[in-house]
Amino acid sequence: MTAEWIRWPANVVARFGGEPVAFGGDYNPEQWDESVWHEDVRLMREAGVNLVTVGVFAWSTLQPAPDRWNFGWLDRVLDLLHANDIAVDLATATASPPPWLTTQFPEVLPVDRYGRMMSQGGRQAWSPSSQVYREHSLALVEKMAERYGEHPALALWHVSNELGGHNSRCYDDASAVAFQSWLKERYRDSLHELNAAWTTAAWSQAYSAWEQIQPPRVTFTDSNPTHVLDFDRFSSDRLREQLRAETAVLRRVTPAVPITTNLVLFDAGKNMDYSSWTDDLDLIASDHYLRSTPDAHVELSFSADRARGLSQGKPWLLMETATSATSWRPVNPAKRLGQLRRDVFSYVARGSDGICFFQWRAANAGAERFHSAMLPHAGADSRKFREVTALGVELASCAEVLGTRVVADCALLFSEESWWAAERESHPHNGLSYMESALNWYRSLWEAGITVDVMPPSADLSGYRLIVVPMLYLVSDHDAAAIAAAADAGATVIVTYFSGIVDPLDRVRLGGYPGAFRELLGVRVEEFAPMMEADSVEIDGVTGPTRVSTWHEEIDLTDAVAEARYLSGDFAGAPAITRATRGAGEAWYVGVELAAGARARLVEAIAKRLAAATPSDGRLEVVTRRSADHDYVFLINHGDTETTVPGAGADLLDGSVHEGEITVPAGGVRVVRRAG
Repeated sequence: MTAEWIRWPANVVARFGGEPVAFGGDYNPEQWDESVWHEDVRLMREAGVNLVTVGVFAWSTLQPAPDRWNFGWLDRVLDLLHANDIAVDLATATASPPPWLTTQFPEVLPVDRYGRMMSQGGRQAWSPSSQVYREHSLALVEKMAERYGEHPALALWHVSNELGGHNSRCYDDASAVAFQSWLKERYRDSLHELNAAWTTAAWSQAYSAWEQIQPPRVTFTDSNPTHVLDFDRFSSDRLREQLRAETAVLRRVTPAVPITTNLVLFDAGKNMDYSSWTDDLDLIASDHYLRSTPDAHVELSFSADRARGLSQGKPWLLMETATSATSWRPVNPAKRLGQLRRDVFSYVARGSDGICFFQWRAANAGAERFHSAMLPHAGADSRKFREVTALGVELASCAEVLGTRVVADCALLFSEESWWAAERESHPHNGLSYMESALNWYRSLWEAGITVDVMPPSADLSGYRLIVVPMLYLVSDHDAAAIAAAADAGATVIVTYFSGIVDPLDRVRLGGYPGAFRELLGVRVEEFAPMMEADSVEIDGVTGPTRVSTWHEEIDLTDAVAEARYLSGDFAGAPAITRATRGAGEAWYVGVELAAGARARLVEAIAKRLAAATPSDGRLEVVTRRSADHDYVFLINHGDTETTVPGAGADLLDGSVHEGEITVPAGGVRVVRRAG
């Protein structure tokens, strides 16, 4: 790991005998009496903590009034942490404006699509287009940078918090003016160009002045889809501008300190085009909180692989996760015994060079008082704190893994813009979920033992043997051509239904479906054929006999061959899944919604052709990180019985040496070093 990733203070490096795996979490000392702080740092050292995030929601404590600043408490906290060899990820504290600001300037507050102004009292209550907010937030950033830029505890700057996670779309008057300016720049100050792009001749929407264009607030009917899509892009750009504005201050005042922000890559991650933000950050950091599902570990892997994809394969940082239960879902179950350890090593296996939690000490008041923490309400004499302390020891033993790269030869293409557009109203089937489609295909790849980079379609696809393109409804000509070029160069490409349908303006590509991918796939579809909920038909072929529901199509072959055909229904005898040879590679088209078993059989069949699969039966997760000299094989057993696999090497966690085979206990983890 290099200094560009994080600027570790010298005393922390000395404490751990080198750069450590980052381990810690959000620390909110302003919520506690100062007498508690010394106990906090004592227990942090006991747990092996080396990095804490400070100040995320501290604006009102740092600036209790417009003309009054209160930095003394933060001075003492940073000094105390440094004295105990704990580094600081210092937040700019701009995430939530103080009440005095929103009271004096109510126009700072965001407005929803219904025209309702949000109230002070929650968090992140600010409009991304508010100039008042921008001016006051940057004044705070300047103060923070000038005061703490040379502090010896400072390792990393943390801009705001979960940008786009809450206030991602704002429909106030300031946003309207900013949206108009954004559109003028996008369409080269030409209303004619905008009207053509938006096809405003439909429903009498042609604009004759920029001031006529408003944010897509609630209407009686469906909104213009390109209008809404451009507002999505604008909204992402507005929050990116806030990121850039804060970053510019930090780089000017403290050019040697790396900068990050915590991206939300699941659930609320739909709101932002994070793939366009990565050049503004020195480090990709993400937050991830598991849903309570039987295969939550697969969702975890998807989120981690997406963070690595955004980081272009370089190490990244898990900025927030939960040690156990969250507090905002209808039911918030605790993690099962051993789950925390498995979760943590899944993140590390998939490229994270640090594990941080929300939060250090469980709050006794406030909205998140029942959210789990490293130090729970029960205190240090608790199973959870003992688990956390054991993790600190094990992570410290894995320091040699730092900076290594995950070995993956499959790319799954994931586009935020396609996510926005694919789930818009007025579609052939308005129950399709872009995220669930991507996650379903990812799950089948996971179960086949295939390690995946989840990447934007604009990423470099060279070197991948398998490229999966699930429901890429919106795609540019450039990205479609790059996918085709990858197939010509030798990759196997799998494209699913409802892909390639529209261009970046959400305009249907004419000439038949699947639009941008017709030539690559060697097929043509004249009409969509989504099915009612109770309907299904049978297909047979590469998947084996299986029933499909939700979606099917009548596919005409141009130069592809059928790999599965309909056995029943209106399209009996017609292709349902096809394959075309393209240069040194292949292009598969899946024109039906496959159930989990059939999808798994298809992935297994394709993987066998590539000799790329190591089926895991859904229990054993196997991921390799590679350095110049060694492979580090992470084996994580999510099952209730031990499992044995071929292999040899030394386990970094318990020192055991394995020759010929490696046994992983039920619910256990091994990190095996072997010669590269």
